[in-house]
Amino acid sequence: MSAELDERKKKILQAVIRNYLETGEPVGSRTISKYTDLNLSSATIRNEMSDLEELGYIIQPHTSAGRIPTDQAYRLYVDSMMEEKDREIGELKEMLIEAESKVDKVLKNVAKVLATNTNYATVVSAPQIRGNKLKFLQLSRVDETQILAVIVVEGNVIRNEMIPVDEPLNDETLLKLNILLNTHLTGLSIDEINLGMITAIKEQAGIHSDLVATVMDAVAQAIKGEEDLEIYTSGANNFFKYPELADNERASELIGTFEEKKALAKLATENLADEQNTGIQVYIGEESPIKAMKDCSVVTATYELEEGMRGSIAIIGPKRMDYEKVVASLKTMKDELERIYNRRKEADPDG
Repeated sequence: MSAELDERKKKILQAVIRNYLETGEPVGSRTISKYTDLNLSSATIRNEMSDLEELGYIIQPHTSAGRIPTDQAYRLYVDSMMEEKDREIGELKEMLIEAESKVDKVLKNVAKVLATNTNYATVVSAPQIRGNKLKFLQLSRVDETQILAVIVVEGNVIRNEMIPVDEPLNDETLLKLNILLNTHLTGLSIDEINLGMITAIKEQAGIHSDLVATVMDAVAQAIKGEEDLEIYTSGANNFFKYPELADNERASELIGTFEEKKALAKLATENLADEQNTGIQVYIGEESPIKAMKDCSVVTATYELEEGMRGSIAIIGPKRMDYEKVVASLKTMKDELERIYNRRKEADPDG
């Protein structure tokens, strides 16, 4: 917890947060006096809660009512909780029994199991191949007006691109272009192909520089992996279980967001943007990358099926969600998903 809070304030704030997480009701000083082991009077607790309010950790939604945590308090609580030693929690029973299913069926099951287990909404993105490198490039003549570019990317992803040409290319020219492009580009990622390199290749290509530029555009698209991101969802109706999210306007906006795959893809790509991120991320309220989820908390995890193939799992619920259970569920599911996939790969190396 924050250095600006002494132990007494920390314990009182933790008590306010935990009580509000359990009940969804504003928390009063009398409740806190029973909830903590501080043996403090209600008057002392009221003074401490006033200080916490001035510091921005709790607010009083109604006159003469108790206090509720602010986003700042939730952030403090989550950060403190995440620093604790990882717990071995086996709350999820018999997950993903159909391990032989295809990845898409497994991911649909992941979304369903998490929604059922947590009573929140869930979003799972299919794995994307990130940080790709070009393995091989082959230009072949189709006819006098077009050539075929076969682009092979790490992970054995193959892209075919038909490229028009102004005049027929003979076998010797195609061979020289293949050698030129593969010599310079094989083994490189999109970030490693810079403007200077492109200029040098075009200069060496001479009269075929425009063709080389078109081929390199196709290579860049293949490496970036621009295909639509597959999204799986479950538990949208769980929003109605929480009064703070269940009014017509908020619920409609949240449900609408769940039906808009582009918005959910943004959530997934935001989480996957950091190549080093393989842990749990927590977005509280306004921190969410999706505006419609400003009244929610979003907890995400990144899973990795093999090197470079990464996807995202997200759980969305009220800001008073059971963070410990959600984090434990995500960690368990992430580990289970990676274990099952790796087991499938060992059983079927070509699968």
